[in-house]
Amino acid sequence: MDALWMGALGAFVLGLMVGSFLNVVIHRTPRGENIAWPGSHCPKCGESLRWYHNVPLLSWMALRGRCAFCHAPISVRYPLVELLNALLWGALWIDIFGIRHTPFDGAGIVYFLLIAATFSALLALSMIDFEFFAVPDSVNFFALGTALLAAGARAWQTGDWSIARDALLAAVVAAGGLWLLAWLIGKATRKEAMGGADVIVAGTMAALLGPLGFFVALFVAALLAIVPSLLARDTMVPFVPFLSLGTLTVYLLEGPILRLIGAWVHG
Repeated sequence: MDALWMGALGAFVLGLMVGSFLNVVIHRTPRGENIAWPGSHCPKCGESLRWYHNVPLLSWMALRGRCAFCHAPISVRYPLVELLNALLWGALWIDIFGIRHTPFDGAGIVYFLLIAATFSALLALSMIDFEFFAVPDSVNFFALGTALLAAGARAWQTGDWSIARDALLAAVVAAGGLWLLAWLIGKATRKEAMGGADVIVAGTMAALLGPLGFFVALFVAALLAIVPSLLARDTMVPFVPFLSLGTLTVYLLEGPILRLIGAWVHG
């Protein structure tokens, strides 16, 4: 196994552990609870969990999806988030160091960790939005901050500080433009057109993808949301998960997408 795949395996394992923490964030943050204290415990009986009850994926399977003390069911969301985050980190490692050929140095590692943290935060926001139809500002601004810091790490690595400047400008323009559009639509229809959370996510998307990638990701998100919106009819459909998925799709497939757009523009 070469260094790239060894690194991807390490990223997968680290992603599992971060996914376990994401479950704490997803459960506690919308409820206004502290994510650090108290320690992990069963939400049903309140019994503190032992370390071996918190091994990502394996503990849930060993306990057959039930609390070790009161035997209350444990949501399948817990292992699902851990697995999704692990796959996410592994895929990002291969993309950044394999496909993009980012130099494997201190700045490259920092860039990877910041990008992975941003997409982990978007995963947490998506899960929270599915359950509560709202997302916490703390996690939302964390994603925006890590996306901007990732651009700073890339600028530090390459010596081209316009990368950080352009990411900040793209985030401001995307978030401000989307807010203005939502405000105008709201005035015209006298209904809220878009939540403030979507505006912040737009800033994160633009910081990660740049202006062109941002609009492509918006288009992908809208396409992905069409069928669920039609099936839901009068039921509310969370949009942050589709924005997040659109962003991940464009980030991982940036090269083919830009070539396709270039071929279409230039005939």
